[in-house]
Amino acid sequence: MKKTLVALFALAVLCSSLFAQGGTEAAASITLNKDKPLVFFNRQPSDPVSGEIDMASMNWNDSTYYVGFNAAGGGAVQGKLITDYLQAADASIDRNGDGIIGYVLCIGDVGHNDSKARTEGIRKALGTWNGSTDPTVVKEGSIEIAGKTYKVVELEGKAMTGTDGSTWNANAATEAMGGWVTKFGTQIDMVVSNNDGMAMGCLQASNYPAGVPIFGYDANADAIDAIGAGQLTGTVSQNVDAQATGTLQVLRNLLDGLTGADVYTKGITEPDQYGNKISAPVYYDAAVKGLFAENSGVNSDNWTQYTAGTRDAGIKQTTAPAKKVLLTIYNAGDNFLSSSYLPALNYYAPLLNIELTVVQGDGQNEASCLDKFTNLNNFDAYAINMVKTNSGADYLDKLKY
Repeated sequence: MKKTLVALFALAVLCSSLFAQGGTEAAASITLNKDKPLVFFNRQPSDPVSGEIDMASMNWNDSTYYVGFNAAGGGAVQGKLITDYLQAADASIDRNGDGIIGYVLCIGDVGHNDSKARTEGIRKALGTWNGSTDPTVVKEGSIEIAGKTYKVVELEGKAMTGTDGSTWNANAATEAMGGWVTKFGTQIDMVVSNNDGMAMGCLQASNYPAGVPIFGYDANADAIDAIGAGQLTGTVSQNVDAQATGTLQVLRNLLDGLTGADVYTKGITEPDQYGNKISAPVYYDAAVKGLFAENSGVNSDNWTQYTAGTRDAGIKQTTAPAKKVLLTIYNAGDNFLSSSYLPALNYYAPLLNIELTVVQGDGQNEASCLDKFTNLNNFDAYAINMVKTNSGADYLDKLKY
């Protein structure tokens, strides 16, 4: 009997040891949410006033990155698109013959780095930059047209905020344009916008002056069509396909266990193991852990190259294991994200074997996204597009556990 009890005790100890070992290995195989891959996209974590990058959010873990586009470079591209147009124009561009090129400016969000960069690029190109993206801080500029020097005056710059508090609001732009025409009349020689949605909103104003050039930014499908129809003068492509693919490819690389430079080069600036490589120019800035797509100007000379339906042939089907990603979009009504970015994400995600769950906010309250940033344990990685650029910590707080 004693031998039997000893044998049973030994068996129990062995089973307990094996169970404990298996439990430890199982626990070790579970990745905590705080350690999972995370990509901020489109809205770079930053201070809305100073523009300083929020490196506390960017350094959340070793698998945290940002994917966007070269905002400063894009502002410069838009500025050059405008000045090239003006320098090729004739005296009729000055509608009332007062020797002044007057323009109005639709600002997306004074607290958004991309909006700031576009406003700065426009004003620097026209000579109206006075060291601030504040709508009220400008100076008189100048430009030469047909051998004559004209003064350049920003008649008014205004942030387009909807009645619900949402920024980059196209309806607000329609209303503002109507008011500007009433207020300034033939003093308006040109209209410039921080994005296509607001530019298209301006064109919806019933009293929009025929023939006045108008410039947008984003190369949305409707804006490209408008250029082809002679309604919109120009826009800037921020290579949305490169951004969408970059967001997914960085996540894919992290999920596949890649480290170091491989995270932001494989499938991006050099082929990955499946032969994928983004065709558009992109670069990595280690200082801010950001991958950025370059920009290009679009006008009546080249608009057909940017028509809808063109996707990056450099991205092919992978055989990597399927992974689940929770992705937030700050505003379901945002024209660029809904009509350009999200369709691109939905196109490339299956090719990279990523199952996307997309939740969208209202563009006004961070809670509209945060309240849907749930069931986090069900996902292998996260992609975050915030309502406000300084809200990174709010999302990270939910990933602590």
